[in-house]
Amino acid sequence: MARPYSPGPKPFVFTVGDGNDQQVSVGDPQAAYEAFAAFFRGRESDTYAIEDEAAGQKLVLMPRLGVISRIKDGDQSRSEHLKVERANRYLTGAMLFFENGYAGLDYFGQWFSDLADLDASPETRGAARAATFTTEAAAIHEVGRIWANSGIVDPSDQYHVFFDSHDVDRDRAERAELLQLIAFLGLERVDAPAGAAGGEVWVRADPRLDAEYERWS
Repeated sequence: MARPYSPGPKPFVFTVGDGNDQQVSVGDPQAAYEAFAAFFRGRESDTYAIEDEAAGQKLVLMPRLGVISRIKDGDQSRSEHLKVERANRYLTGAMLFFENGYAGLDYFGQWFSDLADLDASPETRGAARAATFTTEAAAIHEVGRIWANSGIVDPSDQYHVFFDSHDVDRDRAERAELLQLIAFLGLERVDAPAGAAGGEVWVRADPRLDAEYERWS
């Protein structure tokens, strides 16, 4: 659920590597997004940052490296990094940050605390991410996150389809993670029907998944 804005304008600072910063004060997430989109598209930089100084949170976009970082200061300081494979995810990430800060990006992808982990192959990253989920509840929740990004329920209601209409070269890290989680949870993977896209993963319906998808709908 999006974090409601407090009454009155909310300040953000937009920064780029050349020091050409911009301070804005906006009334809602959509206005913040529109202001940042204009800032982002109007410059050529290695890094773009959005800082919510009051909350002690920052989002850093690095298009040339293909990386997004999120940073949270305070008693529980934390920084995490995400490998980006599609250019449209930079502004999508910005919108999620405007809506709900650091936590708004939880469902966005495979976050790693060590930037060096992003240098690994997609399959290695996916396996490493899957290994962090050691309980059924956490693994089911992560499967739900992956499904929410790209999944459908087959019209027969017998199968859950992940990476709907995606080719096999897209979302390799998340597919590797999902396959490992399927095995961990004992879900039944089935062959995709003729004509399905090469990257689709079909799983027989399971009540545990149905309950989780309700939370993401």
